[in-house]
Amino acid sequence: MSSNPQHLSGNEIRQIFLDFFAQRGHQILPSASLVPEDPTVLLTIAGMLPFKPIFLGQRTPEFKRATTSQKCIRTNDIENVGRTKRHHTFFEMLGNFSFGDYFKEQAIAWGWEISTKVFGFSPQNLVVSVFEDDDEAFGIWRDRIGVPITRIKRMGADDNFWVSGPTGPCGPCSEIYYDFHPERGDKNIDLEDDTRFIEFYNLVFMQYNRDTDDNLTPLQNKNIDTGMGLERMAQILQKVPNNYETDLIFPIIQTAAQIAGIDYHSSDEKTKVSLKVIGDHVRAVVHMIADEIRASNVGRGYVLRRLIRRVVRHGRLIGISDEFTTQVAETAIALSESAYPNVRQREAAIKAELQREESNFLRTLDRGEKLLEEIIQEVKQQGKTSISGESAFTLYDTYGFPLELTQEIAEENHLTVDEAGFDTEMQKQVERAKAAHESIDLTVQGSLDKLAEHIQATEFLGYTQPTATAKVEAILVEGVSQQEAEAGTQVQIVLDKTPFYAESGGQIGDRGYISGDGIVIRVEDVKKESDFFVHFGRIERGTLRVGDAVTAQIDRACRRRAQANHTATHLLQAALKKIVDEGISQAGSLVSFDRLRFDFNCPRALTTEEVQQIEEQVNTWIAEAHSAKVEVLPLAEAKARGAVAMFGEKYGEDVRVIDFSSVSMELCGGTHVSNTAEIGVFKIISEAGVASGVRRIEAVSGPAVLDYLNLRDKVVKDLSDRFKVKPEELPDRITSLQTELRTSQKELESLKVQLAIAKSDSLLQTAQIVGDSQIIVAQLEDVDAESLKTAAERLLQKIGNGAVVLGSVPEAGKVSIVAAFSPQVNKKGLQAGKFVGNIAKICGGGGGGRPNLAQAGGRDASKLPEALAQAGSELKSALS
Repeated sequence: MSSNPQHLSGNEIRQIFLDFFAQRGHQILPSASLVPEDPTVLLTIAGMLPFKPIFLGQRTPEFKRATTSQKCIRTNDIENVGRTKRHHTFFEMLGNFSFGDYFKEQAIAWGWEISTKVFGFSPQNLVVSVFEDDDEAFGIWRDRIGVPITRIKRMGADDNFWVSGPTGPCGPCSEIYYDFHPERGDKNIDLEDDTRFIEFYNLVFMQYNRDTDDNLTPLQNKNIDTGMGLERMAQILQKVPNNYETDLIFPIIQTAAQIAGIDYHSSDEKTKVSLKVIGDHVRAVVHMIADEIRASNVGRGYVLRRLIRRVVRHGRLIGISDEFTTQVAETAIALSESAYPNVRQREAAIKAELQREESNFLRTLDRGEKLLEEIIQEVKQQGKTSISGESAFTLYDTYGFPLELTQEIAEENHLTVDEAGFDTEMQKQVERAKAAHESIDLTVQGSLDKLAEHIQATEFLGYTQPTATAKVEAILVEGVSQQEAEAGTQVQIVLDKTPFYAESGGQIGDRGYISGDGIVIRVEDVKKESDFFVHFGRIERGTLRVGDAVTAQIDRACRRRAQANHTATHLLQAALKKIVDEGISQAGSLVSFDRLRFDFNCPRALTTEEVQQIEEQVNTWIAEAHSAKVEVLPLAEAKARGAVAMFGEKYGEDVRVIDFSSVSMELCGGTHVSNTAEIGVFKIISEAGVASGVRRIEAVSGPAVLDYLNLRDKVVKDLSDRFKVKPEELPDRITSLQTELRTSQKELESLKVQLAIAKSDSLLQTAQIVGDSQIIVAQLEDVDAESLKTAAERLLQKIGNGAVVLGSVPEAGKVSIVAAFSPQVNKKGLQAGKFVGNIAKICGGGGGGRPNLAQAGGRDASKLPEALAQAGSELKSALS
């Protein structure tokens, strides 16, 4: 054992646990495979699963005592991985087991000994729970171990009674929790508060058999099943804020971060979540493949495929564009091989499976993600909350994009997916296949893929030429290839060459015209699909045909505005680095014709002075008239010269470098001014936070500044006219109005409270006596939540011993419910928080609070009478 148990590695914790129980007569057994013998479960989900036949009496144990470190996988809470401190798909469960040998007293004694004597936990940092009716366990903890009764908590069956199924072996549990904040005292201990407590050791006492009539009879041979979470123990002993930062997982995270070129600790929360997902999932897939699970579309093979794809997608989210899973897998293998030698023995198979799955998935991921992003934007713009089944099926059928991945990305954007609609589309596909009908791909990309063999990639001339003669290579109408299209038709056009810049790197596509013999097409946007520039527009005159010779001409005024704004973003980033922090990096941008937006990584808001300094610095560089030097260089040489790369952007071997000498040098494929003086002027409109650790500056430059100032001037004049004051007097006038409004609001709130009290006082005569308590359950009309709370507290104060539950509908679609319980009611087992939370569910809501006072809300006002009736019934039942 380490001389300092407070600084143990994960491997040391595992070995110490096994050695401790081996010294006490337990046989150390190797971890069972993740592919269980039990046909009722897909994967090994618990440390006791390999011993289930013994516990069920189906197999005679070879040993009376055993101890293991069992690898486990659970994916039921996969959406929480990386978001909470302790959720994992893969985890290791340390366990000691007794098959008809020692029982409750010995298991508790050893559990306490290994926790306090071996791992060095102070008793002041430990709290234990027991099943509410298990007086035996309570007595052992209190009398034999000496735990103060204030730190022994009785819990209900949901938390502290283990069952193997509707019938069969079962029994109470006792759990040991680590208390991170014992200085908060023993009053009102809430073991569900995971900011203070973490359960690290669970002792299951299998002492009963449950029959079909729900009767419990004592087992002839009582068993012990325990589980100590290795990752949780490592978190406590290594003094890190979550399981992911332990030495069991963090080296994998560091490897992924290094590949992405980022630092975990300075990353924003979203990036950290992705790194944690990678760290967790890589452990899982390495052990699954080591246990000879192969990726597929069914069963545990599908679980493996889904986890690998999540690793790849989260890698993309943090800026990893190339294949990387084998690199992070190597770290996971190195971490695990001492305890699980088969991961090294199966190294070649693990890496081959990962490489194959990653390569296949990357081919479809890029297109699918782009299309899904467009679908999400469209859904949000339409004010909807769900992606249609048809759209989800298009992603699946055309791009191989899994439904679960669509659902996951949708959830990140607070949307749902119409799964029933997806199933309907799937059935239609089956029927089409049976009828042997050829499917028509209605996407632009799908049509281009079919045309790719017959047309050449678009040559971009727009860096130097605003106009170009070209040939029409393809015409698409609603994504379907056509030979011609007439006036009035919305079309997508592919040319052999073009001066139009296609949306990329945050810069929007050019506008302009395509014209020919009697033909005019207004181009409204340009996007790049693979190697093709797709011009989106409307035919205003004539009939356009494939093969036509045309002239493509950009709107030069729009291009000049975009160039000014794009160069301004480069100057803005340089100013941020100079004035705020050299370590600032770009997190996203938008360059349009009328404005620019720049997102950057920064842990704090900028001060007013900093914003002013940045604006002044950019305008200084503009006035100094720095010329642009544009070069195409090998990527390594460009980086060696100090060129700034955009985080997450993919670059080829050769890159375009935009250099404004002594000011800014960046890798960029966008269009720029040839001299900073062309920008004219730069004005910051706003600076705000958009995510944890990410700030956003919105600004205008060039002619757009005049537009912005004209609008501001118009608004100021309008306000001056309305308030009948001079522009310079507006701030004082507005401050005066705000003061008046706050005073009026306070008076209104006071009147609301007085009205609620007046209404509630009339309820005193409706109080019902139940046992030795009084209860009042009623609905008050048009009373807001805060006033409802005041009324409930006042009523309880007047009746003394009792319970008050009040409900109201303060506004359409909103229900408020308040419960106030006296200490005497609490002693009878009623907690206001839990009580009102359950009642609110009837109204489609929830809530909670303290045992004596709690609030809840709901959405269905029509159910409020039913909810209050239920509250009254439950109170009468509990208090009578």
